[in-house]
Amino acid sequence: MFSRLRSDIQCILDRDPAARTAWEALTCYPGLHALVLHRRAHWCWNHGFKWLGRFISHVSRWMTGIEIHPGAKIGERVFFDHAMGVVVGETAEIGDGCTIYQGVTLGGTSLYKGAKRHPTLGKDVVVSAGAKVLGGFVVGDGAKIGSNAVVIKPVPAGATAVGIPARIIPSKTGESADVTTTPFSAYGITLEDDPLSQAMHGLIDNAAGQEHQIALLWQAIEKLSGPQTAMSKDCVPKDAALTETFEADKLNQLVGK
Repeated sequence: MFSRLRSDIQCILDRDPAARTAWEALTCYPGLHALVLHRRAHWCWNHGFKWLGRFISHVSRWMTGIEIHPGAKIGERVFFDHAMGVVVGETAEIGDGCTIYQGVTLGGTSLYKGAKRHPTLGKDVVVSAGAKVLGGFVVGDGAKIGSNAVVIKPVPAGATAVGIPARIIPSKTGESADVTTTPFSAYGITLEDDPLSQAMHGLIDNAAGQEHQIALLWQAIEKLSGPQTAMSKDCVPKDAALTETFEADKLNQLVGK
């Protein structure tokens, strides 16, 4: 029991730069308190003390602002950061090393008792603030859920889900982004993970490339229509774009590059 508690405290110190000491993590982090109480509630639930398990869960919710059903399964080194308003359903499963921020819901879309109604998170998944993961599907190892995303379908390992409904951005390497071997991404998302931003950058770069090609063509036509040739200078209209005026760098900065 104490070794697991030490592991929980260490994962807080590793992932939250605001945590200064183990004593501070033990006494001032409601996510840790919710985990400790959930383990008692989960034991009661699995050993037939259903009401007691629910009562411990209710007390934990009142004390920490985090509601975890006693039937939910939670692995080791799970970090509920801030976590006010987090709801974890009965059949939800949270793998080792996951990080869950405030306002997250691991909810269900079915009313059938006994069915797998809530999601399963693999190892080292990051679920950002306000995200809703709804349904009995799997979120793969190392996946990231962006802030306020609404996820209603499976997320492959290492991928990122953003938007409403969530769009899936595949992993760049095709492998799981294990937070134990790569820099930890707080709140689960960076500018590179925004598909709309990526699309805008692509359009801007494409437009800049086309203007460059057009300018080169007009410059070539102007040279061919010089005095040494039989071509008339009328071939080059006055409004021909001989120089580039498209401010690609400025637009990329506005989009967020």
